[in-house]
Amino acid sequence: MRINLNADLGEGFGPWTMGDDAAMLGIVASANIACGGHAGDPDVMRRTVREALRHGVSLGAHPSYPDLAGFGRRPMALSATELENQVAAQIGALAGIASLEGGRLTHVKPHGALNNLACTDGAVAEAICKAMAAVDRELILLAPAASQLVQAGRALGLSVVEEIFADRAYLPDGQLVPRSRADAHIHGADACATHVARMLEARALIAVDGTRITTAIGSICVHGDGADAVPIAAGLRRFLLAAGHEIVPLPRLAHNP
Repeated sequence: MRINLNADLGEGFGPWTMGDDAAMLGIVASANIACGGHAGDPDVMRRTVREALRHGVSLGAHPSYPDLAGFGRRPMALSATELENQVAAQIGALAGIASLEGGRLTHVKPHGALNNLACTDGAVAEAICKAMAAVDRELILLAPAASQLVQAGRALGLSVVEEIFADRAYLPDGQLVPRSRADAHIHGADACATHVARMLEARALIAVDGTRITTAIGSICVHGDGADAVPIAAGLRRFLLAAGHEIVPLPRLAHNP
């Protein structure tokens, strides 16, 4: 099958860096780039965009709650209007930076607590999608599989690609196991490849208790901030290619079925 491999990147700020973006951009096909909410500043954004374009990696905005101190992993009580403002502002910031390098944003993927809440809260999901549609209706929504965010995007006529996580475990309701639990993460390249292979074969999310939730799967995410992110992504790429899959950027997946 044709499939996308993506990573959350550009998550540094000022002199502080996180992950090996240069290595990851040689492996993945699409990058979700932090745009000021949880990480990322204009200089980090531009460097990440430049390197992504050099590798032919499609550009996505990775908006979050305005929570630099908490890396966007803390829920915030924002109104629908405030959420729309935050998402639109962060998408716009990265779009402007991308234009400096002759690039163009192709997708949006929310980050952290905002993404998690949008999976189960229809109002939050709708606010994100309304902001996307207002900025650029051609933007692709990269959303967790079998979530309310997927439903909200489709209801507003957005192009939606559903993703699974290679390095995170699932609860029986399809949500990610909270990071506070010991079994939240899948560790090591082989274990992550096995985790993904089971879900691709079943065409379903597979929870820690064996529960299966049938869903479309268009993209696979490896978190770029993990200590073993590069070997996991590289191993996953090798597995996908060996299994006969074609790894493509999101626009090719979403607009050329």
